[in-house]
Amino acid sequence: MSNLKRKRLGLDYKSNKPQRLIVFSLKDFDINQGESFEEWEKEQILSNVLTRLRQISSFSIEEAMSKQMINKYDSFPVKSDFFYPKHIRESVNWASIRIKGKERIIGYIEDNIFYLVFLDKDHRFWITEKKHT
Repeated sequence: MSNLKRKRLGLDYKSNKPQRLIVFSLKDFDINQGESFEEWEKEQILSNVLTRLRQISSFSIEEAMSKQMINKYDSFPVKSDFFYPKHIRESVNWASIRIKGKERIIGYIEDNIFYLVFLDKDHRFWITEKKHT
């Protein structure tokens, strides 16, 4: 029973001190923007997503950010092809997970939970100017 309780809390007791491991939630996934899971499956990207999430889930938020697996943003971008979802409160900490190439998972972080909100195949959430072109 105690092993089940540790897994549910996302705790890692391999080290001398407990760590809150990152967990993922799909409760705020926005089906009106970005791509669907079905689209990513057709383009053979979805298995890369699951592999990446499995890799990241063995770390805490801080570790995943220090390893540059998760990039945290200060706010929702001004220059974006996405609009702020009405079902998400204004003060969340937006972040992205790079899958490969341009593909990103966009979401926000609270405590040790990464809430997946958008699938962004073409890196259109945070649009930046091209350098050296």
